Formats: sequence, C-alpha cells, structure tokens
Amino acid sequence: MKKLCIALGALAVMATGAATSAMAQEKLVVSTWGGNWKAGVEIIGKEFTKRTGVEVEYITGGTLDRLAKAKVARDNPESDLINTTAHVGYLYYSDGLMEKLDWAKIPNADKLYPMAKRSDYTVADYVYVYTPAFRRDLMPKDFKIESWEDLWSPAVEGKLGLPDFDPSHIIIAATRLAGVKPEEWDQVKPKLIELKKSIKAFYQSDATSQNLMRTGETPVQVLLNINGYHLEKLGMDVEIDVPKEGAVAGTDVWGINAGSKKKELAQQFLNIALEPAMLAQLCNFHKCSPLTAEAKLDPEIAKLPGIFTSQEAIEKGTIVLEDKTYATLLPQWKAWFTENMMH
Repeated sequence: MKKLCIALGALAVMATGAATSAMAQEKLVVSTWGGNWKAGVEIIGKEFTKRTGVEVEYITGGTLDRLAKAKVARDNPESDLINTTAHVGYLYYSDGLMEKLDWAKIPNADKLYPMAKRSDYTVADYVYVYTPAFRRDLMPKDFKIESWEDLWSPAVEGKLGLPDFDPSHIIIAATRLAGVKPEEWDQVKPKLIELKKSIKAFYQSDATSQNLMRTGETPVQVLLNINGYHLEKLGMDVEIDVPKEGAVAGTDVWGINAGSKKKELAQQFLNIALEPAMLAQLCNFHKCSPLTAEAKLDPEIAKLPGIFTSQEAIEKGTIVLEDKTYATLLPQWKAWFTENMMH
C-alpha cells in the first residue's frame, strides 16, 4: 500500500511538473511599437505573466509596417494581440485581420468611457494629444498659443516644426478653425498654404522633434504632449498649450489577431490591461489620459496640460475623429501635404 501511495504521489508530481512545463512553454505574442511604447506594454505583460505563468513575447515595428506584415501572414498570424492606433485598427478589422471582441470575457471594458469601445473589434485604453508647444526662452515674452490660429501669426514665421509622417493634426485644426468638417478639408487648402511661411522644418520621429526643439531650430512645434513633458524633464523651458478649439486626440487600441490560437489568454491580457489600477500605472508612466474615471492619476500628472480625468473633459479639450473617417482621409492628406506643403 505504501509503495502504491509513493507511486501515485510520483505520478502526481510528474503530472504537475508537465502542466507547469507546458504553461512555461506557452507564450502570448504581442505586436506593438518599440521604445517607450513597448516599455508601457511590458508593464501589463509582467503582471499578466505573474498571474498566469504565461510568458509574453513582443514583436515591434512601425504602425504601417506591422499592418503590412499582418496582411502577408493572415493565414498564420505571428502575434496574438495587436496594439496600434485607432484609425489603423479600422484598417486591420475591415480587412478581416481581427477577431470580434467578446466583451463578457473582458469585464473591465465596462468600466471605460463609452468612447473607449471603438468598434466590435477594438478597444482603447488611453488618450494623448498632438498640440502646440514652444520654447518660452526663445519666443517673445508675451507670446502665447491660445488658438491654433496663433500658428499663422507673424511671431511664428520661420519657426514652426511639424511632423512629416502625419499631417492630420494641422489639417484637422484648420478645418476646426474654418468651421467645416474634416471631410470638407478641400476648403482649407488655401489656409494651409498660408502656413508655409511659418514652417521651418519637418520632423521624422519623436527623436527628431526633440532635437529640433532642443537646438532651437523650431522653437514652436505641433508635437505629442508626451514628448513635450520629456523635454521639460530634460530641463527645457517648454510650454505646452491646449488651444481653445481643442488639441487633436490620438487614441491607441487593442485587438485580437484573427486566427490566434490563444484567444482566451489574449482576453485575459486585455482584461488586465483595462483594469483601472493598471491604466493609472500606464498613464502615470506615459503621462496620458486614462479612459476610465476609476483610474486615479498622480495629482502632479493629472494637472498637466493635455491630461483629462473625465470623458466630459476629453470631449471639451480635444478633437476626436471617428476611426473610419480618419483612416479614409489620411492617405489623401499625406499625398496632398507632401506635394503642396513640403516642397
């Protein structure tokens, strides 16, 4: 009898070991950006691994590069979860590259503002903004940016830096100034051409943006507010302003790859990512606005310009475009902008 108990005990240990080993071998693969963005996703990944024992692997790359790869690998997706911008999320799911989300399996999504559920396939976790900023020490003492219109002022002539990879922010701002819909952007082409006298340079990346501001080549920029806070941290006298018409909101989303064999694990990951405490941690890290009032930010971060702590504040302080509209218009905007504004 004793021998039988020992044998059964040994079998139980072996079975437990095999299960643990199988779990250790199982991996959830997340597609995201590199750098600081990956570091943010890793905060979620570490918590997910702690709770489930499943390791997380990351595939990084540019927004459109990863979309192109996903199209090529549609029959055998290389990742289980996709972290991308909201309008590019539309391009994924409209091409059949994302699974419909089962909200019952992601209960923390119910704690989010209604605007966070971007579609049946994508859910957003936080908002950041593209907004004007300037070096106080390199601009006249009385210079302020109260409206997007101020970028057209004589004080900004030959001093403005804009991103070359996405002209949407300044085009959306111009349509708001003109009181027309983004779809009616043809009407603001002359207004945008007028802005050429203000433009000194275009930046290709966050690093280039920061360098142009650091050297003073473009002491005024339309930039990601998160980059502006980074410049302040480096000791630069940068003022980040939210114009009265609103800053242009950027929203990242999560989606599950169509064909993922780890859908349940992906849902668990998403549910952890959308916990209010996790969103607070992420937004304190990135300095952005969580999409739930239950995520309590550090008071010092909550009072920064471009940080919003309610859906009402987001709606009042930002310009948010519907994802399909954004995705449809952006290629047109890029083509026109490259031809007419950058040459």
